[in-house]
Amino acid sequence: MILTGFIKDTFAASRILKYSTDSPFIHIHQSFQIFNHIENPNGFIWNTMMRACVQRNYPEKAIFFYKLMVDNNVGGSDNYTHPILIQACAIRFSDFEGKQMHNHVLKLGFDSDVYVQNTLINMYAVCGSMGDARQLFDESPVLDSVSWNSILAGYVQIEDVENAKCIYELMPERNTIASNSMIMLLGRTGHVDEACQLFNEMPEKDMVSWSALISCYEQNEMSEDALVMFMQMTTNGIMVDEVVMVSVLSACAHLLAVNIGKMIHGLVVKIGIESYVNLQNAFIHLYSTCGDIKAAEKLFNAGCQLDQISWNSMISGYLKCGSVEIAKKLFDSMPSKDIVSWSAMISGYAQHDHFSETLALFQEMQLEGIRPDETTLVSVISACTHLAALDLGKWIHAYIKKNGLKVNVILGTTLIDMYMKCGSVENALEVFHGMEERGVSTWNALILGLAINGLVDKSLDTFFDMKKCGVVPNEITFMGVLGACRHMGLVDEGRHHFNSMIQEHQIEPNVKHYGCMVDLLGRAGMLKEAEEILESMPMAPDVATWGALLGACKKHGENEMGQRVGRKLIELQPDHDGLHVLLSNIYASKGHWDDVLQVRGTMIQHRVVKTPGCSMIEANGVVHEFLAGDKTHPLINEIEDKLDEMNKKLKMEGYVPDTNEVSLDIDQEEKETSLFRHSEKLAIAFGLIAVIPPTPIRIMKNLRICNDCHSAAKFISRAFDREIVVRDRHRFHHFKQGSCSCMDYW
Repeated sequence: MILTGFIKDTFAASRILKYSTDSPFIHIHQSFQIFNHIENPNGFIWNTMMRACVQRNYPEKAIFFYKLMVDNNVGGSDNYTHPILIQACAIRFSDFEGKQMHNHVLKLGFDSDVYVQNTLINMYAVCGSMGDARQLFDESPVLDSVSWNSILAGYVQIEDVENAKCIYELMPERNTIASNSMIMLLGRTGHVDEACQLFNEMPEKDMVSWSALISCYEQNEMSEDALVMFMQMTTNGIMVDEVVMVSVLSACAHLLAVNIGKMIHGLVVKIGIESYVNLQNAFIHLYSTCGDIKAAEKLFNAGCQLDQISWNSMISGYLKCGSVEIAKKLFDSMPSKDIVSWSAMISGYAQHDHFSETLALFQEMQLEGIRPDETTLVSVISACTHLAALDLGKWIHAYIKKNGLKVNVILGTTLIDMYMKCGSVENALEVFHGMEERGVSTWNALILGLAINGLVDKSLDTFFDMKKCGVVPNEITFMGVLGACRHMGLVDEGRHHFNSMIQEHQIEPNVKHYGCMVDLLGRAGMLKEAEEILESMPMAPDVATWGALLGACKKHGENEMGQRVGRKLIELQPDHDGLHVLLSNIYASKGHWDDVLQVRGTMIQHRVVKTPGCSMIEANGVVHEFLAGDKTHPLINEIEDKLDEMNKKLKMEGYVPDTNEVSLDIDQEEKETSLFRHSEKLAIAFGLIAVIPPTPIRIMKNLRICNDCHSAAKFISRAFDREIVVRDRHRFHHFKQGSCSCMDYW
């Protein structure tokens, strides 16, 4: 046509252009070239070109052509032109350009056209400008069903239930589309009963109606109702699509109903929609959630249209099944990673106690320039808590502040827990007071944290403040309150709170609450009453509760009861190393070495291995670990020299080693040498070398600190003028100028 000159014929040119834009086999750039050869395009040709741009997802080109049309003073625009352009603005979510088009509509007199009005209402609604959409709707001289559906869809999009209800009630004719939109809105906003009532009142229902109600049930965790509704849908012969199936599979995953999921899988294959990638992802999620990782793996490996969700679902599936290494290999082989990928892997590491790997992967994520989300930060902060990595925890807190991230209840509570468990009470209080919203878990973290850091009075005051603020305490709250009482031997106050929990708050005590009371009474030397509570418990005492009584027997030298309780405990749980050690120590304290050897023989017989004492200390952002008698640290020579210096200074201060802690039949000198190589003393020696004053030396111990190390730490804090913070498995000890925050009651 170009060679023959027929392109100059406007009618012929318009037909070839229309054919070009309608054909899915011709790229739109070919249509652009045809358009450029047309000398005098008319309104139909301009509209054809702009419509093609919108249909082929080039909305900015449609607006460009309109600007070109206006600049060339072409007067070919009509009531079909502006709806195309307004639709382009809606696709671009550009209400600024949309308002410009609206002004052109008013200027050219097309504002009375109902088709133009409807596209304007839809554009404003899509862009979230519901005020403009509603004004246009209210001022429109003619409204049809599209007008009503458009304004309703806008309110549904922004989840404005009241205005949506108002529009729906005013509709002259409530069609199926409008009713379906309302069911979706009511489902998303938790109005399940209203959604169900509306569904039942609909004179005609289509597949979308059923899908909307099934989705409503699934979104509101009413998974069984979702499956029942799906069964009714199929029984009534309603055709199903992939959207319905995804909701149903999500319900199956929540119920761990893998067999129903497999039946649905068969149905999906039968009707031929199994190739949809969102359905494949739903099946991978279902199988991995239900523990059938092989089925998920088979689907994943066979998938030819995998997307990011497929990879992320498979990684999450491996992590749920505990296959951390396989998940990491898959993570490393991903073509691309998004925030969900990183978050899943980091959270998986944290959930499976791979705390060092959690921090290493987070640092790698930072190097990649990926901005962490709340889930990632919570996992990383939790890892810092377990590793006592306070410096990194502070850096993450600073990162949150610097990037203006909102500290919500979960993130704030995790930060408070981290600071408290790293012994940094002031930072924890700063986070607490800076939170706009606090949940019961936030108050619990503060009460528990203050208690384990020896600030018992402040912990109990916080409990009273919590009640004043109208926050209802739960069973975890009372664990913190009773824990505070036992840390300072407040027997009467502990009894009061225990009774208050039952009578005032109607909370049934669990085994841990009884364990706190046994420990509280036992520590105070009231061993008979402690044993009476233990024996009168409405449930079987756990090992921790018996262990608390055994520990109290050792503390107060009640050897007869201790031996009886210890032997009973070993019968109940012969593989528990701590019980054997406690009983062995009771025998050793009285010099009953034959009994000590018998306990050790029992340990060998049952293959019980004593958990070695391990102390961790963070210096310059690196966490160092020490075992009792450790000689593997790179700075071991310097540490040995510092231990010698500590030994000399401590003896000058009046320190006498407590050799009763050594349950070995060896001479006094060997006992003293053994004591001085406990893991916490090695960590303190390293801290004196690596941690610059006045920064406190912070140590985390996996076991309870022994009497000798506790005594030595007090002397070291005075002799070297250093603050030492030791977190053992029960509480914190803040050593300063020769005294401890526990006041020697632990």
